Amino acid sequence: MKILRNELVNAPKLRSQKNFPIKDIEFIDITPTILQKEVFNEIIDKFYERLKDENLDYLVLPEARGFLFGSAVAQRLNVGIVPVRKKGKLPPNFVEVSFEYKKEYGKDVFELPKLVDDEYAGKRFYIIDDLYATGNTMKAIAEAIEGLSGVVVGMGAIVNIPSLNDDKNVYSLIDLEETND
Repeated sequence: MKILRNELVNAPKLRSQKNFPIKDIEFIDITPTILQKEVFNEIIDKFYERLKDENLDYLVLPEARGFLFGSAVAQRLNVGIVPVRKKGKLPPNFVEVSFEYKKEYGKDVFELPKLVDDEYAGKRFYIIDDLYATGNTMKAIAEAIEGLSGVVVGMGAIVNIPSLNDDKNVYSLIDLEETND
């Protein structure tokens, strides 16, 4: 992998594994980045600065890596969290909507939980995840929220791989290129 753009002052550490979880996929691991307290705190600060004036109601955090830093951003913004879970992780009575989407290496099913004493309609949401590759995960989440009449203000990720998507609207801190070395 090659870093094309880095908005962080502190040098992030990333690692990748070729052919994981299947052949021809390069898994990008953010764990070393969030283990670095200075980098982790800078990520939270950057997202806070980006979102502080958006008048959000909720951050939407896909399982599981979106949970890791998105919760800290939500705390700073003083907004709620909508944890997007894989199918079967929530009791059926707690699920607002299930939706299938295509990943780089297969299909998956996510579920949005029911909000407590609230409806999706008219609320303002921002989706945060660790990695934006094809964008199919976030796009499917956005469609599900909009299908419930929620307003998706935007989407952001720590890492974007622009060669796999043509989305100029996703906010990212680091742009990577997959390499063949």
